[in-house]
Amino acid sequence: MPGRLKAAPVLESPRFPTPQNPVNFDEYCLQKAAPPGSSTYYALRQASAAQQPLLAALFALRRELEETAKETSDPTVGRTKLAWWQKELASLAAGNPAHPVTKAIAQHAGDVASLYPLLQQLLAGFEMDFEQARYLDLPNLRRYMDGVGGTFATLIAQVGARTDDERAAVAQWATPLGNALMLAQFVPEIGNDARHGRIYIPIDELQRYNVTAADLINRRYSAEFTELMQFQIGRAREAVHAALAAIPASERRRQRTLRALAALELALLDEVEREQFQVLHQQIALTPIRKLWIAWRAARRA
Repeated sequence: MPGRLKAAPVLESPRFPTPQNPVNFDEYCLQKAAPPGSSTYYALRQASAAQQPLLAALFALRRELEETAKETSDPTVGRTKLAWWQKELASLAAGNPAHPVTKAIAQHAGDVASLYPLLQQLLAGFEMDFEQARYLDLPNLRRYMDGVGGTFATLIAQVGARTDDERAAVAQWATPLGNALMLAQFVPEIGNDARHGRIYIPIDELQRYNVTAADLINRRYSAEFTELMQFQIGRAREAVHAALAAIPASERRRQRTLRALAALELALLDEVEREQFQVLHQQIALTPIRKLWIAWRAARRA
């Protein structure tokens, strides 16, 4: 008996406000990406008032894609949702966005066409979460970081650029900064990511320190795990500091949001270290008042 033909998946859109249930799309972006008390909330407020709406929209898009990639347990469903976003980004480039986030980008971006290739690269980065959950070595992991981290930092940095030449030069320093921020972000999320089936510590580094994936998933602490964490934090710190030093002096004032994010990530690494790397069973975080002070101070440093 011949097998049944499977119906092609329907590109269903994520749930978002409809004409029957409208919402201000700028407010939607803020609620999605920067709820009060979050690191993004304080980092966004270091940018100029003119930049904040577009920055919020870009952070919201990243959050939408991240939720799709990391909170969808069925890979087929996840790929279908990302395919919808691919179609929506094409609609944005064509001038017909439907989602509040893409409407906000269309409203506030001066040149959507120049952003479109980077938006596609960002989506392609998150698609990798459905292709592999572990990475053999750092060069292999860097492909993922380039798409999700480096591309996003470039998008954010371009908001502050004033000329075509500045926008073209942004990727030279923004991509390393975005990748460094990803290295820092992996550390406090190790336990949570492992419980969701994803491990962003390269396999060769786990083997070097004699830590297994099962150790991470089952929340097993050890002297070997501590050594692994010391290495991860040391490398992330070094990468963030180097990337910050590479921001051109002419750009530093305009890149307050990225600089604030970097300072917040460095402070969180310090907190993880103070908590003796206990990241497998709990979420270590900074208090809102500390985030406010760290972001404000970092944005105003020369």
